[in-house]
Amino acid sequence: MDALKAVGVDEVIAFAVNDGAVMEAWAKDQGIDAAKGLISFMGDTTGKLTEALGMVLPASRLGDPEQFGRPVCKRFALYMEDGVIKLHLVAEDANGEDDPAGDNFPEAVMPDNVIAKIKALSIKDEV
Repeated sequence: MDALKAVGVDEVIAFAVNDGAVMEAWAKDQGIDAAKGLISFMGDTTGKLTEALGMVLPASRLGDPEQFGRPVCKRFALYMEDGVIKLHLVAEDANGEDDPAGDNFPEAVMPDNVIAKIKALSIKDEV
């Protein structure tokens, strides 16, 4: 958390196409108290935000899309400043084809990579 704060991150939002109860249970399971820290959980109940962001996982990559009953979100990270997206990372292979849930290439959205990319943005802004 300190490394994220050091690069200016005020909030980390764990986001998924789920309802508030599921997101609350997920936060509790992970030992996260949003009132005390940097991390909060947000549910996109209808999947509309996921769709607007272009992050809906294609049904053809889900195996059995009927088991989900609603859109499924790709694993991704956004870094925003004042509501402007500065960095958009997606956990998938270079072709976006071989990793349906982002499990095979999670390094793209892991904190170390996100922090490195934010630092690189800051260096560009200073030049």
